[in-house]
Amino acid sequence: MASWGMSAVSDETGPKASAQGPFTCTFWGVRGSISAPGPATVRYGGNTPCLEVVCGKQRLILDAGSGIRPLGHSLEPISGPLEFSIFLTHTHLDHIVGLPFFTPAFSAENRLKIYAGHLAPERTVEDVLNTMMADPLFPIPVDALHSNKTFIDFRAGDTLQPCPGVQVKTAPLNHPNRATGYRVEYGGRALCYITDTEHFPGRLDDNILGLIAGADYVIYDAMFTDTEYPEKVGWGHSTWQEGIKLMEASGAKTLVLFHHAPRRTDDQLDAIGAAAAARRPGTLVAREGMTLTL
Repeated sequence: MASWGMSAVSDETGPKASAQGPFTCTFWGVRGSISAPGPATVRYGGNTPCLEVVCGKQRLILDAGSGIRPLGHSLEPISGPLEFSIFLTHTHLDHIVGLPFFTPAFSAENRLKIYAGHLAPERTVEDVLNTMMADPLFPIPVDALHSNKTFIDFRAGDTLQPCPGVQVKTAPLNHPNRATGYRVEYGGRALCYITDTEHFPGRLDDNILGLIAGADYVIYDAMFTDTEYPEKVGWGHSTWQEGIKLMEASGAKTLVLFHHAPRRTDDQLDAIGAAAAARRPGTLVAREGMTLTL
């Protein structure tokens, strides 16, 4: 059915959650472009993007890369019907490839809402996922995911209210074939997810500045460094140095570097994290299993 919508570093980062219930973000996939398993990536992880955001009793999922598979396995012990709202930044393969392996999607008692803001009006997210899960690319169709599915196409810039007490603001990002940035607000706190976006040399992106203003955490596309970027112009990604500029201009609090290049080793990410923290104390480097508490 389609419709239209308008460990933490120590596994406990930031102030305690409000009386409304916990507001947390757990990283299940932090890598960009393609999964990168192996001994050189074991500490930060090799899965592609997937974040689990818990707002009280509600669960939001940001992107459905390969990291959504272990997320699904972690939820198997939970009994009773489950409801998920999956927000896709875009539908490049590294951000949707895990969806057919998300085990809760196979249970008819579960409800699945899948949002995308970059396709309308030309296409729909249901159409794109049907294309991905079609012969000869995949052995089973989307209909094999027996959960109660709703596909919601909106336009980047809309404000969404997926569940009571949770507001999701959106903005367009600068990426080939378009992408959407998200700001999740709950209990007076804000978490921003800004990935797969290319900065504009010489100026800051007004769409991003408006979305992240005053946010508690900003998860940002730091696939490249300033040194690497000149050879990657047009690829649709940014740098940690640009992320710091956005933080300083927007008044946002904590920067989290994300969408690590597939060839980036753990040791290299350690070095980037140290350099970024020296420039802006408190900056974090996303790793699988890390949980932020707002």
